[in-house]
Amino acid sequence: MERISILGFIVAILYFITMELACNGYTHMSNNIQSEQEALIDFKSGLKDPNNRLSSWKGSNYCYWQGITCEKHGIVISIDLHNPYPRENVYENWSSMNLSGEIRPSMTKLKSLKYLDLSFNSFKGMPIPQFFESLKNLLYLNLSGAEFSGTIPSNFGNLSNLQYLDLSSEDLSYDDFEYFNDLSIGNIEWMASLVSLKYLGMDYVNLSSVGSEWVEVLNKLPILTELHLDGCSLSGSIPSPSFVNFTSLRVISINSNQFISIYNQLHGRIPLGLGELPNLQHLDLFDNYLKAVSLNC
Repeated sequence: MERISILGFIVAILYFITMELACNGYTHMSNNIQSEQEALIDFKSGLKDPNNRLSSWKGSNYCYWQGITCEKHGIVISIDLHNPYPRENVYENWSSMNLSGEIRPSMTKLKSLKYLDLSFNSFKGMPIPQFFESLKNLLYLNLSGAEFSGTIPSNFGNLSNLQYLDLSSEDLSYDDFEYFNDLSIGNIEWMASLVSLKYLGMDYVNLSSVGSEWVEVLNKLPILTELHLDGCSLSGSIPSPSFVNFTSLRVISINSNQFISIYNQLHGRIPLGLGELPNLQHLDLFDNYLKAVSLNC
């Protein structure tokens, strides 16, 4: 009998410990869900949505809101609110899906966010938020054509997990828009920290202050496969790096870098180092002052 009593006592203790752990786990999960939902609601409240595109953003089941994807336990991993209609095609369609306003810091509460796409909306000249660097788990970030302006934050170098980054601006030849992207980079060194990057899009971002340094910096990205730097005010020659590291490159587009009309200037010889890229499939050097040499690509 005494053994049975001791065994029953042990079972009771184990039961209470299990229940306590379960309750604590449930409380933690509930707190996470509440935090994620509050962050999304505050994010929405900062946006201007004149055509009620985010009408589904109500109720408690936020994982079914338009543009939101969750993993288990209601953890938000993706926000995809890109505008599917390019402005230069049908303006009425673009404006019907356009979001503007401000991006609030509450987004940083979404600690597991991996995918963020706000491209082709209209943030009307506001700077890219500095607090994006807190989204350490981001794999995909697309802010292209969203009418941001100013200097791209150098703390983006902290986003070392990024695999896809597109900050491309509008071609300034589309002068019928009220706003256009006017982004620039002062110091390009921070890009060397984006060691997971596979795609980099920075078309029409002003890189005039970086000189030829962009080659050496981007050469430090070993798995970069696509590089888009059209119309970036690049100038001087294209230096051949002492050691070619970005051998994964399949696409290089650096066209329209001349000081002609709205364009810029990129002159000199095509670097022989490009011939050492075994996976290169597409090379666009259109509208540049380049001396022709043969390439063994």
